[in-house]
Amino acid sequence: MDHSATTPVHPEVFAKMEPFFTRKFGNPSSIHSVGRAVKIPLEDARIQVAEGLHTQPPRIVFTSGGTESDYLAVVGTALANQDKGKHLIITEIEHAAVLSAVEFLKSFGFTATVLPVDKHGLIDIEQLKAAIQEDTILISVMYVNNEIGTIQPIEKIGEIAREKGVIFHTDAVQAFPILDIDLEKLPVDLLTISSHKINGPKGIGALYIRNGTKINPLIGGSQERARRGGTENVPGIIGFGEAVRVLTAGKEEKYKLFSDYKQLMINFWENSLGRESFVVNGHPSSSVPSILNVSFLGVNSQTMIMALDLKGIAISGGSACAAGAVEISRVIKALNVSEEISSSAVRLSFGLGTTREQVEKAAKEIAHVVTSRLPKGNKMA
Repeated sequence: MDHSATTPVHPEVFAKMEPFFTRKFGNPSSIHSVGRAVKIPLEDARIQVAEGLHTQPPRIVFTSGGTESDYLAVVGTALANQDKGKHLIITEIEHAAVLSAVEFLKSFGFTATVLPVDKHGLIDIEQLKAAIQEDTILISVMYVNNEIGTIQPIEKIGEIAREKGVIFHTDAVQAFPILDIDLEKLPVDLLTISSHKINGPKGIGALYIRNGTKINPLIGGSQERARRGGTENVPGIIGFGEAVRVLTAGKEEKYKLFSDYKQLMINFWENSLGRESFVVNGHPSSSVPSILNVSFLGVNSQTMIMALDLKGIAISGGSACAAGAVEISRVIKALNVSEEISSSAVRLSFGLGTTREQVEKAAKEIAHVVTSRLPKGNKMA
């Protein structure tokens, strides 16, 4: 129940990668036949990723993952366009990579406006418009929040950015696994995706860069059209491409299945615990079905996580990027909810291999944890 943290490698992906660890081990930059035997499938994988985003292959830059893609998008774009200005706009609930990139840029004289979100995790479009200054060069807003699943109005934000001549980046790591993304229509200049969130291998991601977008490489070298140096992670790229192919073929079915799972859990808790005993965090309609963030009032997040772990059920208290963190999630804090809600928030997320039986078991075990911690004589509806 923690597929937003990472996902198992799909069997077809693993099979496609295997030869590139052993028999097809060449360096794709080599001009001899051994190198060419690797370069061709590498570029085929780039085509697969591009097709999954409805864009052109040269616009895809492979990186080590979502974190590097975010960092390259923010720092690389800011440094390349600082002659136009040094003001950035982000939100309170961006990925840690975006936040750290902005902090890094501040040491070079850049400034940033950090937009708040409402109780559902949505930004205010009017506040965004008001935050744009003459020297604003970049807006970065996460497409789908990794903790609460809220979907931001990316198309509207992109239209505003285009109108103002501001570069727009979105972290789509949690959006890509479940939503159809058409970059021929979506007005974004930079977009981040990650392999291990879509049943591909870890250690590989990609950044879409729209034609004409000025960006400085953070790692020097001729690879990736001189936008990201270093010998390519060939097995990872091959696996990433195959994962995108598998994903694209089953997105519609997955969306419906996970919607059913999410509603099943909510209905079960309403019937067994009573609606007043829990709060669903995130937007009630503008959210993805693959993520369910819920606060069970009176049960601390860590207590719930450990109790379920003993039952063989893995859930999260927030982002897996804050490894070992026990404090309240900064995303939940940004919603400005009560301490009772924020201290009890947990995230469940569905993915490859999640069955209805597993969902039902998790829902029942969670209800058991809640009821076992009620004062004697106190029964929920």
